[in-house]
Amino acid sequence: MWLKRLLTISQFVFVLILTFLGLLAITFFIGRVIPIDPVLAIVGDRATQELYDATREAMGLDQPLVVQFFTYVFDVFRGDLGNSASTGRLVIEDLKRVFPATLEMATIGIIIGVVLGVPMGVLSAANEGKWVDQVFRVLGLVGYSVPAFWLGLVGLAIFYGNLGWVAGPGRIGIFYEGIVTPVTGLILVDSLLQGEWEIFYDAIHHLVLPASILGFFSLAYIARMTRSFMLDQLSQEFVTTARVKGVPEYKVIWKHAFLPIRVPLITVIGLSYAGLLEGSVMIETVFSWPGIGNYLTVALLNADMNAVLGATLVIGAVFIFINKISDVLYRVLDPRSR
Repeated sequence: MWLKRLLTISQFVFVLILTFLGLLAITFFIGRVIPIDPVLAIVGDRATQELYDATREAMGLDQPLVVQFFTYVFDVFRGDLGNSASTGRLVIEDLKRVFPATLEMATIGIIIGVVLGVPMGVLSAANEGKWVDQVFRVLGLVGYSVPAFWLGLVGLAIFYGNLGWVAGPGRIGIFYEGIVTPVTGLILVDSLLQGEWEIFYDAIHHLVLPASILGFFSLAYIARMTRSFMLDQLSQEFVTTARVKGVPEYKVIWKHAFLPIRVPLITVIGLSYAGLLEGSVMIETVFSWPGIGNYLTVALLNADMNAVLGATLVIGAVFIFINKISDVLYRVLDPRSR
């Protein structure tokens, strides 16, 4: 038994490393095919030819492509993503600073999406064709159709500008900047650990609107997929048999129909979470949120390829990690996959 488990773990690690190497190859290829000269991004277009050649040699761009790739892989595995031309700092240090902000917002967003989206999908399927189903389907359609930046601007105008229920753009009030010492990078967690309750509440006021908007988009996708899975289960013969036997309807829905869809829901929730981490660029831009999406946008505008590739690599690694976690949860919830 322990040999079988060791073999399973070894296969898991091998696939994880192989997938990550494929991601490295893709990011390396992107960095070479994009029509942006990384040397010019550093030295400027007025640099002398001698300075240009020296910088190109220092960056290793005069080496054969195969050598450049293996050098890139070696640097990544030792945590060296190069220097950012935009900030003048190490890219890895910039990513440590900006990624927790995106992680915090996306995590609150996915919690909203799951807590509201799953029950909405279940109730919609259980009341197929009724007014409850129609209302939830319209909400899902709006979540798919409305542009994120438009909804963010409208939310700011209504809830911040007119009603004053939430704080404005930014992650925290300007008066609280620099008070909390970064430990985890998550402002809610760090402020609680250090007993800064005013900063904690201020951070919530800044976080609630962008996280709710992200949660709304996640909710639309999760509710729609949950409804689809539930409709398929409710049409199965074992559900009909349970109803004929007189099993209460809530048990039919939540025990007989809902439990079998937990496994496919894991994939839906995982992909939705990864999508929030990757696709929050518009929301971060509208709300001036200092996350990885905003960082990536600035890097693209400044032709900062080290920062672009570093952010792309982190986002891809998040997708890989979440997919592998989903595989582990498959084995926990579904014994047939063990």
